[in-house]
Amino acid sequence: MKTPLYIITLITLLYTQVHSQTNFDHSTWDQALLLNVSEEGKVDYNGFMRDSSQLYKYFKQLSQNPPQENWSREEKLAYWINAYNAYTIKLVIDSYPLKSIKDLEDPWGKKFFKIKNEWHSLGDLEHKILRKFGDPRIHFAINCASFSCPVVWNRAYTGSNVNEALDTQAEKFINDPTRNTITNEVVKISKIFTWYKKDFKVNGGDVKDFINRYASVKIEKQSKKGYKEYDWSLNE
Repeated sequence: MKTPLYIITLITLLYTQVHSQTNFDHSTWDQALLLNVSEEGKVDYNGFMRDSSQLYKYFKQLSQNPPQENWSREEKLAYWINAYNAYTIKLVIDSYPLKSIKDLEDPWGKKFFKIKNEWHSLGDLEHKILRKFGDPRIHFAINCASFSCPVVWNRAYTGSNVNEALDTQAEKFINDPTRNTITNEVVKISKIFTWYKKDFKVNGGDVKDFINRYASVKIEKQSKKGYKEYDWSLNE
């Protein structure tokens, strides 16, 4: 027996509704990143200001379409990482030019953007949402607009690419000699690994174990360890 047309139509409508609810379109942000962030992660803040209409279109999309319960973990994670990075760009260009994000008053505590009628700060997104995913790789994806931060990826995170991209970002950051120096004799790592030390204690391991998952040169027990100075100058 043939399925009645109205049932097929109803099923199609329900599928479209669910699909649209669980797949946020980050293409506007993706295009802005491709145009204004280099392969090395240098940011053209003037370019973002020239393309501000696209940027504000994305802010509107973020504000009106927060993650829903039926979104996958990956889709939620991608949404909040992109939101953090996009609103960091907004924070900078709203006061541009400046030499460092730390020249701003309380840059991570300032509630300057709304998502679904609720005011948020960058600190809210990082500490109340992103860190609660329990995935330390997020620290290599969110960017604080500074040279010692992990580089800004010039593509948008999505539900389909986020896991692979987080591994790539972690590997890139850990093996970048400007951010971490790892040799058989001396180890000087980013202060990110002390600021968020407890986040890297996953699966019974510690910071060293996490770094060694991605490092081309492994940290040995006898290595002399220290931390690099953090360069807060603007990543432009």
